Amino acid sequence: MFKNPNINLKQIKKIINEKGFVLKKKKSLFNIKEQKISFKSIKKIISERGFVLNKKKNFLNFNELKSFYYTIASSCLLVLISYLLPLSINIKEDINLNKKTVENNSKSNFQKVLDGKSLDEDLDTQLDTKNLFQDIFSFDEIPNDTVRLSASTVKELFRDTKYDLDKIRKTKLVKPIKLSLLPNEIREIESTKEKKKLFLEIILPLILEENNRIKFDRIKLFSILNKNNNSNSEVKWLNSKFKQYGVIKKDLSTLKIRMDEIPVSLALAQAAKETGWGTSRFAIEGNALFGQWTYSGEGIKPAGADSNDGSHKVMKFKVLKASVRAYQRNLNTHNSYRKFRLSRAMMRDREEELDSLILADFLNKYAATGEEYTKIIKKIIEQNSLQDFDKVKLLPSSIKFKNLI
Repeated sequence: MFKNPNINLKQIKKIINEKGFVLKKKKSLFNIKEQKISFKSIKKIISERGFVLNKKKNFLNFNELKSFYYTIASSCLLVLISYLLPLSINIKEDINLNKKTVENNSKSNFQKVLDGKSLDEDLDTQLDTKNLFQDIFSFDEIPNDTVRLSASTVKELFRDTKYDLDKIRKTKLVKPIKLSLLPNEIREIESTKEKKKLFLEIILPLILEENNRIKFDRIKLFSILNKNNNSNSEVKWLNSKFKQYGVIKKDLSTLKIRMDEIPVSLALAQAAKETGWGTSRFAIEGNALFGQWTYSGEGIKPAGADSNDGSHKVMKFKVLKASVRAYQRNLNTHNSYRKFRLSRAMMRDREEELDSLILADFLNKYAATGEEYTKIIKKIIEQNSLQDFDKVKLLPSSIKFKNLI
């Protein structure tokens, strides 16, 4: 007997023929002289002849082929991972370079300030003046082609556009009519009521526009603070605001306190007081609405002052809007008004409306008369019902500010 010999079909047929059978290919597996022969019988015949019937081996059976494919696929995957891993690390590092985390301890610091506790270093008393008025000085670059309208022309413009204070008190909406200069003839208006009305109508949109700008910035600031990571553009924007508000050491709690609005009624009252309702020389010649002083740079000497004594001058501006912005920047950054800002921050923390009559008490250092000055400001607010304008909204001149209404 052969040990596991190979047997082919020809040998099988020969063995079957010797036994008197014929092997034919038909529908059934085998047909042998009209008799069926089972596979078991075939194996028995072959076994008697000393052969063993085995399945023909393929070069690679299915399991071996499957294993081979798995091995190849795994090897390719490992090679691909080895190639991509350093690349993904580099990409992640690039993303992290473009997304920086802004260290935000402003909430805890802000709460300390509200609770009357001192920080290790009270940063709101310190001021970096290097870039403080850079955006305000940019108004000086405006082409000198601004036309000063007469008082009668301004009144006609307001009538044609149906812009009226009484209507504003009811609707709480202000049309974005912005003038750059006060009319010279405002001094000549005999009726005090008409003079006040015209002055307020001219100044109101300018104050609202600057408040909207601050409000927009404040929304963006809190949006940035609520993120875990910040883009390069956001970090760049923050750095520009630190400079704009004179914040040292990039302290976010200080920026949050300084970047806020001035109540409209308070700004209107101070402008009225400082300009005599728009009739002062400083207002007409220098667009100075708030009587801010300067010891250097451009300004207007007060009457009777010696031009060589080195005393202060009243700041002059190219347009009225620049004066409003400088006034807001002054209250929001100068150490003299730190208590004003703290009181405002506490109102915000309690989710209260900003109250100009309360905040006015903290402006005693705005003028040499001290507390007497604050009493006059409060009296102007009350006698002229200026708090009616604290909740008014400026109709948008662009899509950017539309959502602020």
